[in-house]
Amino acid sequence: MAFTSAAGHGNLPNGNFSPVIYSKQVQLAFRKASVVEAVTNSDYFGEIANMGDSVKIIKEPEITVKQYDRGTQITPQDLDDEDFSLTIDKANYFAFKVDDIEEAHSHVNFQSLASDRAAYRLADQMDQEVLGYLSGFSQAALHANASAVNTSVNGTKAIGTASDGANLVGAELLASMSLDASDFTNTSGTAGAANNSIGIEPRAGGATSAKSGTAGNAFPLQILARMSRLMDQQNVDTQGRWIVVDPVFMEVLKDEDSRLLNADFGGSGLQNGLAVSNLHGFRVYTSNNLPSIGTGSSTVGGVNASNFGVIVAGHDSAVATAEQINKTETYRDPDSFADIVRGMHLYGRKILRPEAIVTAAYNLA
Repeated sequence: MAFTSAAGHGNLPNGNFSPVIYSKQVQLAFRKASVVEAVTNSDYFGEIANMGDSVKIIKEPEITVKQYDRGTQITPQDLDDEDFSLTIDKANYFAFKVDDIEEAHSHVNFQSLASDRAAYRLADQMDQEVLGYLSGFSQAALHANASAVNTSVNGTKAIGTASDGANLVGAELLASMSLDASDFTNTSGTAGAANNSIGIEPRAGGATSAKSGTAGNAFPLQILARMSRLMDQQNVDTQGRWIVVDPVFMEVLKDEDSRLLNADFGGSGLQNGLAVSNLHGFRVYTSNNLPSIGTGSSTVGGVNASNFGVIVAGHDSAVATAEQINKTETYRDPDSFADIVRGMHLYGRKILRPEAIVTAAYNLA
């Protein structure tokens, strides 16, 4: 770097030959919290070596109980050995080059730094893709939030009644477990329009009504309570429930006039995305990797059919993931004096219990 000289002292060295000193301290980039590992199970990981491998999962057979009358001939039931598959069908990779001269002149280990960042980016990409999958949406491109309705089926469906729905529902989710404006009535009993997002608003301090005055709008805790009710009606275990929300929903949730909420927020703060340990029976996680449709959840104006965000709730047993960094290797670049480091990440995901997944589309009221 060249230094300027004061007036009358032009004969002083200008610093052109001053050595450039690199700090040993490296400014690390901020990183998004990953929540997928915390809300899915890897019980079916198995031995995965190559892309395309699958894990067969046997379903618990259903047993029919019949009334017995003396003298009735008993007909034993044939057990159903139905299964479905978790397929390892997602593959991402990284590759970067470390120049010999740059490495020799640097005070930091660029290869180690870059490898650490690559591992984060692979995990972040999986987090975005899986959260979109659980919400019923798919990514248009790598590292982009899920924005298109997911219509593909990963392996086989978990249950026969899971089908594509008209309302933000992917091929493996249940339409009955997807909330929109039509699920919430105002103080006059009028519901919002179907296929529109829910307009969320914080409950005003001292409010006496449990409902909003606008059709299709709801308070954040109303949405959580409805999600909890839907899971209760599906006999989902109360232990192990979770919900993932985006920062916009979390902001309105924090504004909610609730003693219960205020008590819950007196905890340890954000840790690996976990914001609240127990709210309406849910572990509450915050993530920037949830689907963003159109202008997203921060769109102001109440119910909306094309600009909204999606939050998702579920149970620890509802989704299985299996992942593995299949190969990481370093080799010499044949065309320059440098090392090339590359790696591949294989993973798969499968909704095992669609009755234990609830989604809600929303935007700001």
